[in-house]
Amino acid sequence: MIITVINQKGGTGKTTTAAALLSYYNEQGARVLGIDLDQQCNFTLAMGAEMGGKSILGAITGEASTAESIQNTPNGNFIAGSPALAVADSILNQTGKEYKLREALEPIRGEYDRIIIDSPPALGVLSVNALAAADICIIPCQADLFSVQGLKQLESTIEAVKKYCNPNLKIAGILLTRHNGRTVLGRDMQTVLEQEAAAIGTKVFKTAIREAVLIKEAAAMQQGLFTLSGAAVDDYRAFIEEFERGTK
Repeated sequence: MIITVINQKGGTGKTTTAAALLSYYNEQGARVLGIDLDQQCNFTLAMGAEMGGKSILGAITGEASTAESIQNTPNGNFIAGSPALAVADSILNQTGKEYKLREALEPIRGEYDRIIIDSPPALGVLSVNALAAADICIIPCQADLFSVQGLKQLESTIEAVKKYCNPNLKIAGILLTRHNGRTVLGRDMQTVLEQEAAAIGTKVFKTAIREAVLIKEAAAMQQGLFTLSGAAVDDYRAFIEEFERGTK
């Protein structure tokens, strides 16, 4: 299964969610691969992968094979991002540009139980590639007005990808991150997000991720989230278990 974690809005916990998925499946002994499609390369850094060598951009453009772009990191197999992904929209400009990632992953797809893609915070050609290659996508989202507005834009992109590129793409759901359900605003915006989710044929996961310093510490230490303990770790474990139940 190829899982794309996507939201064009920054600061939603997208990379943290991708890292949590990778850490969880590694802990479970699954064959798992992480891929960083973001020019900021935060997923790459958090997982302790090396920068400056073969990257996902080379695999997409055909400069390197996907297999030889895979690194063995302390947190599992990984294909690093590159700052050069910033110019992907100008590089990927030929017919079929939406399918480049799917084509790059095809030779190695059968070797993995789960492939986790962290997409960039923009609705450009890389995000479309991430959706076109995926079986399912997860949308991390904060319970605020700007996130609700961004969700409508993302939904339009997902629908276009389903219509023209990947009719089998499924939206697993919206994951509330950095959430404080004790505030009136938090509860009210959660209700609005649930209504928006229903409108696009998906759901808000029952599990929400609380704000926690621990998550930032895991990334800083380049350590898998599930090697640590705390409330946010418990939240992510509960979320992934909920996600897995929904895919069966």
